[in-house]
Amino acid sequence: MEDKHETNFHIKNISAREILDSRGNPTIEVEVQTKYNRGIASVPSGASTGKYEAVELRDGDKSRYNGKGVKNAVNNVNKIIAPKLLGRDVREQRAIDDLMIDLDGTKNKSRLGANAILGISLAVAKAAANSQDIPLYRSLSNGEPSLLPVPMMNVINGGKHAGNQLKIQEFIILPVGADSFAEALRIGVEVYHSLKNLLKKRYGPSATNLGDEGGYAPPMKNSYEVFDALIDAIEQAGYTAGDELWLGIDAAASEFYDSKDKLYTLDGKSLNRDSLLYYYEDLVEKYPICSIEDPLYEEDFQGFAEMTQLLGKRVQIVGDDLFVTNVERLMRGIKLGGANALLLKVNQIGSITEAIDAATLALKNDYNVIVSHRSGETDDTYIADIAVALQTGQIKTGAPARGERTAKYNRLLQIERELGTKSIYAGRRFLHT
Repeated sequence: MEDKHETNFHIKNISAREILDSRGNPTIEVEVQTKYNRGIASVPSGASTGKYEAVELRDGDKSRYNGKGVKNAVNNVNKIIAPKLLGRDVREQRAIDDLMIDLDGTKNKSRLGANAILGISLAVAKAAANSQDIPLYRSLSNGEPSLLPVPMMNVINGGKHAGNQLKIQEFIILPVGADSFAEALRIGVEVYHSLKNLLKKRYGPSATNLGDEGGYAPPMKNSYEVFDALIDAIEQAGYTAGDELWLGIDAAASEFYDSKDKLYTLDGKSLNRDSLLYYYEDLVEKYPICSIEDPLYEEDFQGFAEMTQLLGKRVQIVGDDLFVTNVERLMRGIKLGGANALLLKVNQIGSITEAIDAATLALKNDYNVIVSHRSGETDDTYIADIAVALQTGQIKTGAPARGERTAKYNRLLQIERELGTKSIYAGRRFLHT
């Protein structure tokens, strides 16, 4: 005879629908219902995407949303995947994710769509947490989570995230010199507003237009100009760069790399790999930079290894497009000594189980892990819970502006309050290179 309590965890219904992300493009939202509870999750989308990412299924029907609709992914949830999962226990996350991966049957989830699979995967995780009456960060954790992450705030946007001349995609501040996440957030916000005033004064009102992730998109021409402005903004806010705040970049170098000529176009110059490495070394010499993401083309594992040898003891070298949250590519990087940090984006791989496996592998091999949003976001806050659950000590979720970004910061404030005296702010601890 079946335990009536156990039936509370069984999936009774799964439904998906089309909603909009922060760029006004369609994405998928999934609801998983148990007897008394439910989990609802929505899937983000990237602009600067690695070519090895799991496939985000789009309809291609130009008569709707310029071909970006996700009705096919919605139908795959409702008509193909859902019937296979009815009656399954939402606490069996790995078994459910494995079933969906097998059902898809492709290496990159191109049949059913990574967006369809991930929407269910996340909604199942939330339903499991709600059915046990515990927060998601505790449900996903193997221990007692207590570490609140350093917010890596993208305050100046370039590349595909903005309409200016900057090739580097993100310029980041990290408020490490705080005693709590709440204090770190306050420091970051104060610098963000200081930067706004500085940019408006130097470049005019249009300089404070926002990019996709809430960072400003000023008419700057080179990276040194950006860093000088950041240093000044930090000082004008009453802080010291290299003390309370450190700096970082996401170069997204694949976006300014010419695979035919094997050259990078950056700050008005054409650079080969060696020249680009010297460029990064010069930046690190001149400014208090502690994190460099995707400094080279996504295929250049050897170049990443050389950069890690050159700068890896001073800064974290982060693989995003290089690893795409994929265990196989991460293992290759570990063997070659390429990078020393993983950017964790669950929609790159397409299930929460696979994302956690990648994070676990990285941490076991002394790689830092940064849980990250995407440039096309929703107001779903699950990455805040994942960062705390895995105790990664770092999170990237944009500037402290735009509702889809601040939702994650506000969720972390809520988690810190829930943890009370048990909470620990990662601060400078995260950088153990």
